[in-house]
Amino acid sequence: MDEMTPTIALPPGEKVIASFHADKAAYWRDHAWIAAAAMAAGMAILWAVGNPHVWTGAVGGLAAVAVRAFYLASDEVRGRWDLTDRRLLGPQGRAVRLGEIAKVRTLGSAVQIVTHTGDKHLLKYQADRDATKARIERAIAGGTR
Repeated sequence: MDEMTPTIALPPGEKVIASFHADKAAYWRDHAWIAAAAMAAGMAILWAVGNPHVWTGAVGGLAAVAVRAFYLASDEVRGRWDLTDRRLLGPQGRAVRLGEIAKVRTLGSAVQIVTHTGDKHLLKYQADRDATKARIERAIAGGTR
């Protein structure tokens, strides 16, 4: 069983109208930005504490993000969310009824769904986050196309 794709069965009459797949290029682009920030933060911390080897902060920041990125890449890029005419179905059994969605917003290359009860879900590493957001908003408004 693949935990990175929706596994919830559809009841009779419910149909998938769109699928949102994680994008490899977005994954690596996001991690490049995270690595740059980690490198800068590592160097700034070492400089602030007076360490004469400030450059090691860059090496450490890059190494930490690179290890994480390569370790998780095979799982993260398989992520998929399915939009039905009734719900948004995600990995690991996530399911949100369209009427329960209070906000849809972007965060980096991700689209964040916030429910009326405050639950938050991320559709990570979208190639076109704005198109994903717009498609979900159309479905919430009642448009299936």
